[in-house]
Amino acid sequence: MYFNKLTMKTTTTLLLFLIAFSVQSQNYKFGKVSKEELQENINPLDSSANATVLYRNESIWFDFSGESGFVQKRSVHERIKIYNKEGYKWATKKVRLYNKSNSSSEDLLSLKGYTYNLVDGKVEDDKLKKDGIFKEEVNKYWKTNSFTMPNIKDGCVIEYSYIISSPFLGIDDIDFQFTIPIKKFDLSVKTPEYFSYNKLLNPKAIYHPKLTDSKRARQESWTTRRDITRSRDAGSYQSEIKFDENIINCNEENIPALKPEPYVSNIGNYKSKLSLELSAIKYPNEPYKTFSSSWESVTRTIYNNEDFGGQLSKTSYFKDDIDALVSGVGDIQQKTGLIFDFIRSKVKWNSFYGYTSDIGVRRAYKDGSGNVADINLMLIAMLRYAGINANPVLVSTRDNGIPLFPTRNGFNYVICLIESEGFNVLLDATAPFSTFNVLPTRTLNWQGRVIREHGSSTWINLTPMSPSMEATSLNAKINPDFSIEGKVRQQKLNYRAMSYRNAYAGLSDDGLIKNIEEDNAGLTVSEVNMENAKNSHLPLQLNYDYTLDNSIEEIGENLYFSPMLFLASEENPFKAESRKFPIDLSYPFSDKFMINIMLPEGYAIESLPQNEKLEFDGIGDFTYLAQQNGAYLQLTIALNVTTAIILPQDYQNFKQFFSRIIEKQSEKIVLKKAM
Repeated sequence: MYFNKLTMKTTTTLLLFLIAFSVQSQNYKFGKVSKEELQENINPLDSSANATVLYRNESIWFDFSGESGFVQKRSVHERIKIYNKEGYKWATKKVRLYNKSNSSSEDLLSLKGYTYNLVDGKVEDDKLKKDGIFKEEVNKYWKTNSFTMPNIKDGCVIEYSYIISSPFLGIDDIDFQFTIPIKKFDLSVKTPEYFSYNKLLNPKAIYHPKLTDSKRARQESWTTRRDITRSRDAGSYQSEIKFDENIINCNEENIPALKPEPYVSNIGNYKSKLSLELSAIKYPNEPYKTFSSSWESVTRTIYNNEDFGGQLSKTSYFKDDIDALVSGVGDIQQKTGLIFDFIRSKVKWNSFYGYTSDIGVRRAYKDGSGNVADINLMLIAMLRYAGINANPVLVSTRDNGIPLFPTRNGFNYVICLIESEGFNVLLDATAPFSTFNVLPTRTLNWQGRVIREHGSSTWINLTPMSPSMEATSLNAKINPDFSIEGKVRQQKLNYRAMSYRNAYAGLSDDGLIKNIEEDNAGLTVSEVNMENAKNSHLPLQLNYDYTLDNSIEEIGENLYFSPMLFLASEENPFKAESRKFPIDLSYPFSDKFMINIMLPEGYAIESLPQNEKLEFDGIGDFTYLAQQNGAYLQLTIALNVTTAIILPQDYQNFKQFFSRIIEKQSEKIVLKKAM
């Protein structure tokens, strides 16, 4: 055994040495793709990878000219190995660029790319051409340049490079991890001494790169020409500027993939990345200008923006409609509901995010369409006009991540908060099936920043605290042929109702039946009815009749079946041996089942599953109660989880808790034929 362990350790050490030697000896100059790279079939350190970043070089620096001043440049050179069809998606790259005006827009420059394949032992390349490059105007703030590499095949290597030119001093986050591994990553960030940046590595990440800091002197010169018709001093003049550069370098090898896990809201929240916050500017002979902001100053700046706070003061475009709508209505909850439903029917969401108005609330009202801010700022303005204390809440959606320091770019969404005695309500009018304190799950990202009219701001928790309930009543009758028939009545509340409406409210009865019968062999559904399908203020009711075959097993004179029938969960959603990231359930929940089974004539209960109560760390419990009541078998089953987040250190206990629930739901009742 000692020999085997020693041999394994030696083999592992040798493998790592060979990989490191290969990385160091590889030529990463653009175009120098080797046969060895093309012949590689799997990543030697991660055989599950569908693709691997063989090399990534990211360089950020600032050029200077007399006309434009400092201009940020960000160059990317990337070489990616694609092993199979699941890795083909890495052959398409999309670059987002700011696009407000000519003077403050970003551009993609010097794009080039090749796809390399090994054909009959020779390396052949295909050049990225214009027909593989696409440009799109997303909205008035953003555009995208995307490209798709040509001739993608299993085993190919793609390579591309480009430069982003930006007039902004703010530096976008630098990612060190992707969902595929990286063999080698070189980073260089060079910033002039006049600009100070706070440096922060993502504290939620598991992988932490090593950064080194240094300085170097730099000199830039440029020529200025003066027109002879405009100046006596016509001619060319040479100018120069000398300054020090602050340099951050990073040279990493074999960076592991950031692998998604079930029930993670945004895996990007846990990626290794470097954030650089512009904190101050100090030019020679000029005063020190600080940008290190508090959240108060950030929200104050946002509120003073004409496309944000300016939209809240506009009322003339809706005044007559709201006066007519709420005339004679004094109850705040009723008044809120009327305005909330009115705006949802009047203005539809165009699927664009943003905490600032895109086209302006007046035009959005007229056109009947707008972005998130157009709609929710309009909602707030209407509520205020009706005498209700409503304020905007800035949010970073789940796919946008969690802001690490005070910055306007940390937010990308806005919702509404009503603060009144006995009526504290969060609202989002962009979603057709949301309601009071039931927001689209995209917004449930830790906390939001409420900005009140007098200028103060504070954090509020966005995580739902009340459980979303689903209550199911099932009646069952066992027929002489051992088929089962009965009725199901379900009531869904809050997030359970919104989720079901989002998925199925638009289906026909046949569509609903198909969904219920899916993955339930032997189940036939009829007389389906969904009540309050599109009225989000009321509980959702789902009723149907059913027949079920092949669910009872006859062995000798005994019948065996699971009393939860087709409602039981068949497998544990938490299967992994370990877990790195928290489980995010989105919201607490409560599932309750009331099951009544009419015992077949001529049979008696031989055995029942044992009554039991399971608990999980004070935040979850499962109750199973079965009892006979005359000719009926009655079961009461309940699962309650009172938190939305389960931490990684609690994963094993939570996994076991769910495993025991699955086992309990599958336990069988035994009926014995009466003598």
